[in-house]
Amino acid sequence: MKILDIYIVKKFLSGTAFGLIAFVSLFMVIDVMENLGGFLDHNVQNEIIVQYYVAFMPEIIKLMMPIAVLLSCLFTTGKLASQNELTAMKSAGVSLYRYMAPLMVIAFVISGASVYFNGWIVPSANQHKFSIERKYLQTGYQTTSRVNVYLQDGPKRIVFMGYYDALSNLGSRVSIQDFSDTSFISLAGRIDAQQIMWDSSTARWTLRYGTERTFKGTKQAVKNFSDLPFDGLHFTPSDLKKKSERPDEMNYFELQHFIEQQQRSGNDVSRWMVDFYSKVSFPFASVIVVLFGVPFSFGKRRSGLAIQFGISLAVCFVYLAFMKTSQVFGYNGDLNPLLTAWLANIVFAAAGVVTIIRAEK
Repeated sequence: MKILDIYIVKKFLSGTAFGLIAFVSLFMVIDVMENLGGFLDHNVQNEIIVQYYVAFMPEIIKLMMPIAVLLSCLFTTGKLASQNELTAMKSAGVSLYRYMAPLMVIAFVISGASVYFNGWIVPSANQHKFSIERKYLQTGYQTTSRVNVYLQDGPKRIVFMGYYDALSNLGSRVSIQDFSDTSFISLAGRIDAQQIMWDSSTARWTLRYGTERTFKGTKQAVKNFSDLPFDGLHFTPSDLKKKSERPDEMNYFELQHFIEQQQRSGNDVSRWMVDFYSKVSFPFASVIVVLFGVPFSFGKRRSGLAIQFGISLAVCFVYLAFMKTSQVFGYNGDLNPLLTAWLANIVFAAAGVVTIIRAEK
């Protein structure tokens, strides 16, 4: 790497760090002012409030990183332009493309690191944040027990539990209904049991004190049992727990496993697939904003740096708005989940390339 590249990269990284600290601090101050009343109403201790915002910080960093990169890109390039350093670079034969090369490399490095950060660090922190919300603020509150649990375990099976305790992995008032086809009209078999227990040693469910019925035409065969080890169920206690969690609480592999389990159950997984692919696509917003930021500030402009920043910041928020809007179509199954997750990147990357081509070289 040449001395010029090192000089540009140092300014860019310092600007990114400054922008990230500034935006995260501003975001947290606004959030504290908004939620302080709720903490006081529930008599939440100061230590818990500090833990909450420490756990919230990774999510804020995830959201603010593209904006911080944009701010750094604009001010790095704009400052070099205002001090005539860009003029000297151009006189030495440094083109826009050459100037952008180290910035793009760093942007890709930041995006790659953000994939890991968003896929593992952020979900882990969110678990702690949401647990504090549920325990102290009663926001999205959940207990270790659930009532009236319905599951579609495969394309032709419905499972019902009147009550389920996650601590003991014990369910009661259980009904397992198997149908002859996916229309759920013709019942092929049914098992009713007082209890269902998870046996961790054999990794399977055991039904207790129930009746098994098999239907063939107008006839049925009835069999009573006291203990019935059942290998046909495709969910585990952790899957029941995951059903109550948000995608933001699952890391990359946990969400992948959850989606696979839901697919085996015959459920529509479009929404979760979009969130799954977005864990990789969203970090590359840092690359997109560099494509827009550099051309706007590469040359001296009469409009000034503030206008350049305003235009580029507007582009950044339009990008985020476009991404959220396209996600709606993906959630509804109208667009392919992979295409939905990457659509904003594809469209704005193409627009960014056009902007670079038309910019002053």
